[in-house]
Amino acid sequence: MSILPSESSFSAIVPAEWAGYRFDRAAALLFAQFSRSSLQNWIKSGHLLCDGRSLKAKEALKGGETLSLTYIPQVQTTVLAQAIALNIVYEDEDILLINKPVGLIVHPGAGNPDQTLLNALLHHCPELENLARAGIVHRLDKDTSGLLIVGKNLVAYTDLVRQLANRSVKREYLALCQGLITAGATINAPIGRHHLARTRMAVTDSGREAITHYRVEERFRAHTLLRVQLETGRTHQIRVHLAHIHHPIVGDSSYGGKPKFPKQASVELRETLEGFHRQALHATKLELIHPRSGETVSYSVPCPEDMANLIRLLKEDVKNQ
Repeated sequence: MSILPSESSFSAIVPAEWAGYRFDRAAALLFAQFSRSSLQNWIKSGHLLCDGRSLKAKEALKGGETLSLTYIPQVQTTVLAQAIALNIVYEDEDILLINKPVGLIVHPGAGNPDQTLLNALLHHCPELENLARAGIVHRLDKDTSGLLIVGKNLVAYTDLVRQLANRSVKREYLALCQGLITAGATINAPIGRHHLARTRMAVTDSGREAITHYRVEERFRAHTLLRVQLETGRTHQIRVHLAHIHHPIVGDSSYGGKPKFPKQASVELRETLEGFHRQALHATKLELIHPRSGETVSYSVPCPEDMANLIRLLKEDVKNQ
């Protein structure tokens, strides 16, 4: 594998219908693979231009302009490479598919400076230090398990981020929720920060568009296993949306409340439900267009042992009635 060049160039034309958009907003949409803070810095430094000229971030565009970006990779000097075991589902020179276990945090942050997936990736593939977020295209919550995609070079990473922004990446989850759901549906409700608890999200009129599709995979006596597809990717989206329709995910301490039990449930099932202290949510399938070949590829992984065991006990509960 080759090391990335010291810099790369990108350009994109502002759609005519975006007339009136601020420069920084258009840039964030056209170069979605980069963080907004990075784009703001590049606007100030002159690395991001409009028709070859420097503009202020707040200046309005007319539509039809060409935005050009000279991207200089930022080495992740503050993040340590750590030898943390990875469950690799697939890897080639462009992409890396990880089956993330429960408990592994994706990015370092306040209170979690290391022992994250990002630290593990830098050890597994040191050249990822040249990419934003070490090539991680999307994230999963700490206690959500399953598939996560990484772009291993700038071309692949950029392509995957654009696929995600264009909603062509299909992400499918299994979610075990409380209560009985009779049929599938779509939840279209904006999500933003909770107005009181700032570490939580909520359905709110001031939030960003959030669309979740679900269908019933299996019904039990007091719970339903759903197969969920994300159309958008807001923080805690599935957890918030299912709680919003009064069917929170089992074990979700932030949005789920107390566990509920089927009538006359076995001691083992009651104890397992009471002891399930993480959201029963698993990213089971990922479908995307391979950045190099252009072919549609699909990957899937089964539920981890704790969730599989809980589902088994719920199946037995149905049979024993």
